[in-house]
Amino acid sequence: MEDLGRCRHLCVDMQRMFAEATPWQIPWMQRVREPVAALSEVHADKTIFTRFLPPKTPGDAFGSWREYYEKWPMMTRSQLGDEMGDIIPELRALVPPATVFDKMTYSPWLDGRLHAYLQHEEVTTLVISGGETDVCVLATVIGAVDLGYYIILLQDAICSTSDETHDASLSLFGSRFSSQLRLARVEDILSSWA
Repeated sequence: MEDLGRCRHLCVDMQRMFAEATPWQIPWMQRVREPVAALSEVHADKTIFTRFLPPKTPGDAFGSWREYYEKWPMMTRSQLGDEMGDIIPELRALVPPATVFDKMTYSPWLDGRLHAYLQHEEVTTLVISGGETDVCVLATVIGAVDLGYYIILLQDAICSTSDETHDASLSLFGSRFSSQLRLARVEDILSSWA
C-alpha cells in the first residue's frame, strides 16, 4: 500500500493538558489513546509527535493570541506547568526514536522546520492522528495539502470535544480533498505496514 520509506505518522497534540483534568480536556481523547499508541509503537522511528505549547504568560503571546491567552490565563505555562505540555506518557516512552516538534500555533507548518525535516527525509505521505479534529488536526491537514503531501487521515485515531464539528470536518475532508486525502482506519495502516 504505502511506501513506508516515504511515509511518516504525524501525531497531532496528544498532550497531557488535553488528556487530563484541565479546562482544555478532551474527554474523547481516552478513546483514541490505544489506537494512536498501537500505531506509534509499530514504527516509532517513523513517528512524529507535535506539541501545542502555550506561552509562559499572556503577555508573551503575539497579536490575537495575546487576547486568547488573556481569556485562558490558567492554560499558560506559568500557571499550568511545563510538564502538562508534554505528550502523554505512553507516547513519551517512544521518544527517541520518535521525534517531537513543538509549535506555538494550531499549525505545525508556519516556522518551516517540520516541512524541511520531511523534505530532507523525502517524505511524500503523512498518516495523521491526534486532536482536535476541527482545530489542530484541521490546520495540520490544510497545511499539508498546501505543501503537496498525500494524507491518510485516521478516522478512529482523531478526536474532538465536539461530535458535531468532528463529523463536519470528516465530511469536509472526504468530499473536498479527495484528491489529496483519504480516510482510513488504524487497522488498515497496521496491516499494510506489517
